[in-house]
Amino acid sequence: MKSEIYQRITDSGIVPVIAIEDPAGALPLADALLAGGLPVIEITFRTAAAAKVIQTISRSRPQIMVGAGTVLTRDNLHAAMAAGAAFAVAPGLNAEIVRHAQDLGLPFIPGVATAGEIEQALALECRLLKFFPAELLGGLPMINALAAPYGHTGVKFMPTGGVTPENLEDYLANPRVAAVGGTWLAKREDVAGAHWLEIQARSHTAVQAVRRVRRST
Repeated sequence: MKSEIYQRITDSGIVPVIAIEDPAGALPLADALLAGGLPVIEITFRTAAAAKVIQTISRSRPQIMVGAGTVLTRDNLHAAMAAGAAFAVAPGLNAEIVRHAQDLGLPFIPGVATAGEIEQALALECRLLKFFPAELLGGLPMINALAAPYGHTGVKFMPTGGVTPENLEDYLANPRVAAVGGTWLAKREDVAGAHWLEIQARSHTAVQAVRRVRRST
């Protein structure tokens, strides 16, 4: 199950990372992403509506795989599981939370920023890691430098934070990058303003970028 979920994330190439305040926007948001060609979404626990949004999308739009983001506590984990999240993501590495997610059977993608954190993640048998905040930490040169000693372990990264339409293809072309976290696809103000067509258009453009890169590599 875990490997299948990670493969779906890799196949998508982009995981929209979204904070949404109003559960009423859950299905229009999901439909906009699906219409744009994106089959994966990460709803962050930065808002009180997160669990309800995850539940609504996972139940009503099974064709989109819903993950929970900013999962920092055991309560977040249990709420994500109860809502139907297929995976969970954190901005950092908390070994207790990773182990608890593993006990629950919820695939977990911890965040890393240093070689030491990569080694901690590997010790916890995590091979797909969020690199955050990607651009502020040095972007692709930093990913290459950090990944070099660990390439033989099968570790892959999901850089998030500072990935944009302008540098998206560079990230996707890197063999150490499984997918990117896309915060630009559906910004909080776009979701709050119900700018569904704009979100759909951005998603479509991003999907086309994934296809271009994947065809050439």
